[in-house]
Amino acid sequence: MLLNNQKHPTKDQFRQMVASFPKNTPVTMVNILRFNKSVDGSGESGEEAYARYGKNVLPFMKSVGAKLLWRGRLNSTLIGDSEGSPQLILLVEYPTIDHFIKMTSDPQYVKISEDRTVALEYGGLWACQEEYSLLK
Repeated sequence: MLLNNQKHPTKDQFRQMVASFPKNTPVTMVNILRFNKSVDGSGESGEEAYARYGKNVLPFMKSVGAKLLWRGRLNSTLIGDSEGSPQLILLVEYPTIDHFIKMTSDPQYVKISEDRTVALEYGGLWACQEEYSLLK
């Protein structure tokens, strides 16, 4: 799977997700992120721009009932090629796919998401449905 230069879904990817994800079912978005070393020659790092995005996205997440389940920095690659590996992985749960769509289509969210775009070398995103839980 190649993630190079991917930061946003294509229109077809977005349509397919909307059409195929079960309604009224929680969705966990798995974010696989690699940062740019610098942002447009500004001297700011991609991690700094993403930190600003992270701070600014919190009110939008709260407004739709989303929550950060887990955040972790990649320590080492045990299996596979480590070249170009992601640096950060996030798991964010939304009550339903419609909540995710509502948040990401809000014009004010779109404005703050520009920091996410400039921060990332790539940003893989997978919409996951819980299959079973050992915790239940």
